[in-house]
Amino acid sequence: MNLLKLQPSYSHISQIALLHPFLSSPQTHTLSISLVSNESTSLLRHHVISATLSSRTPNVLYKRELRSPRVSNNEVPAGEFEDLAADGDVYNNTLRLVECSMFAAVAGLAYFLSNSLAIENYVACFFSLPIVITSMRWGVAAGRKTMVATAMLLLTLSGPVKALTYLLMHGLVGLAMGTLWRLGKNWGLSIFFCTFVRAMGAMGYVLISSFLIRENILALITINIHTSLTYMLTAIGINSIPSMNTIYAIFGTLLLLNCGFFIFLLHILYAVFLTRLGMKTSLKLPRWLEKAV
Repeated sequence: MNLLKLQPSYSHISQIALLHPFLSSPQTHTLSISLVSNESTSLLRHHVISATLSSRTPNVLYKRELRSPRVSNNEVPAGEFEDLAADGDVYNNTLRLVECSMFAAVAGLAYFLSNSLAIENYVACFFSLPIVITSMRWGVAAGRKTMVATAMLLLTLSGPVKALTYLLMHGLVGLAMGTLWRLGKNWGLSIFFCTFVRAMGAMGYVLISSFLIRENILALITINIHTSLTYMLTAIGINSIPSMNTIYAIFGTLLLLNCGFFIFLLHILYAVFLTRLGMKTSLKLPRWLEKAV
């Protein structure tokens, strides 16, 4: 029959199904299923399904590539954690915070115990040292933070009077010395400026004490100087009464001399101490002291 002559072969049908799985018409499928055996039909369907999956596979792979990749538990993406290396910013900031807190606690506790045990006159030279060390190591801002932290600790432990006394007599001196040493200034400027700061702090301490006890301590000091000087002049045969301006000048000179000697001794003591700590390269010492050290 003509129908049998027009019957397509199995290979031809499979090629059409593989090349055009979605363009084949229902009549073609009906004709192929009616003319081939059951085994041929299952094989044909298998080829059609594989061809369909192969045609869809690129789209699936493309969609998978567009998704964000998952990171396994063992891998750490870049920028997920901050740098914790020894030379990193996080490590340096943490170390600076710990050192400033430690030195502030040590200075506050030492000042509190020295006042409680009445040994302040023996250990007063070390109260400014923590501020100087933090200023030399971490900068002026770190020294200022150490001074403020120590004052806040003393404010909590001993009250505002002790905190103000520490700031005026020791805190500002340590900050001034640490700042000038950090900037690499010579000892002449450092001693002069720190002496002025110490003198102003002493005057502030006298004024605060006068306000607290309701007595003018500065007037008592000048009166005693005036009386002593008058007795000395009378003893050597000079009948003269010094004026108050002269008394004030003598008082200011004595105060500056006292503070100057104290600051000079602090410079030598702190220079030797910091040199023993291994910070000699950060110091700008005079030649005579550098040779001695």
